[in-house]
Amino acid sequence: MPTSCWKFAAVLGVAALALTGCAGDSTSNSDKVEVGVLVITMFDPEHDVWLQHEQLPTTVEVPGAYQPVRCNNDHLCVAETGQGKANAAATMMAILGSDKFDFSKAYFLTAGIAGSPPDQATLGSAVWAHRLVDFDLGNHLDPAEVPDVPYGFRPVEDYNTAAYELNAGLVDKVFDATRAVVLADSPEAAAERAAYPGQEGRTPAVMKCDTMTGDDFYSGKLLSDTARYIMDIRTKSQGTYCTTQMEDNATATALKAHGHLNRYLSLRTVSNFDQPHPGQSVLDHLDHSTAGFKLGLDNAYTVGRAATDYLLKNPPRQ
Repeated sequence: MPTSCWKFAAVLGVAALALTGCAGDSTSNSDKVEVGVLVITMFDPEHDVWLQHEQLPTTVEVPGAYQPVRCNNDHLCVAETGQGKANAAATMMAILGSDKFDFSKAYFLTAGIAGSPPDQATLGSAVWAHRLVDFDLGNHLDPAEVPDVPYGFRPVEDYNTAAYELNAGLVDKVFDATRAVVLADSPEAAAERAAYPGQEGRTPAVMKCDTMTGDDFYSGKLLSDTARYIMDIRTKSQGTYCTTQMEDNATATALKAHGHLNRYLSLRTVSNFDQPHPGQSVLDHLDHSTAGFKLGLDNAYTVGRAATDYLLKNPPRQ
């Protein structure tokens, strides 16, 4: 309590503190929700699968956040940020800046769906990212007008948010802890895979590679190859473009601002491919209901829950 409050209390009595506002100057840790793992989802289907499987009786309203945060006594909390970088950044900054939580021993786990180039992962696969790269930042030019600029992309500057490399040791440990998780699959997904060269007979697996963040939900081989090129530039040829999603660089930026980036993990499960199969139009691909959607949701929970179990048993060293 500030010295001025003690002096005021000595004159008027302790009961007066509530009227003076002195008692509200700080929030003790005992009043906060102690978070062991904050699971970060982006839209209702990703969020709902956790609510369906977990008992999360504590609801914490956070001004500025997209939805309330749901928690339980095991120190598991689940948040929904809203889709896209703006929603993700705004919600994460609101949650991380709230005095309702104690994040001093928390891990942060994005658990959501993504697209993938068909020469990398397959429908239902669960991918842990080492690197996060922003698709949007830079100069995107018409390739036909600048044939000497590959894919019409110039990186310009890095904006301090264009690429993040996550804690490799943590990623490797969680990958090892989840690599044997049995993933859901379906005959419908197998049939959808078979339409893509090299995909027939593949089954979902837990993997490690890198993810591309873009507000633009792109489709087509040219844009997929552009993403691969941007990944190569931003990671100095160290990254492998494996999934595409809409929020992770924004989430990482908020976590970095609050000093938590070294405890962040990005798990993305493949719900769709980032381009049509031979003979399919781009519009049909975008409007097509993919069999990978439910697989992606189910496997994001299954692998995310296995990771959460591991993390709660292995809190970060202080």
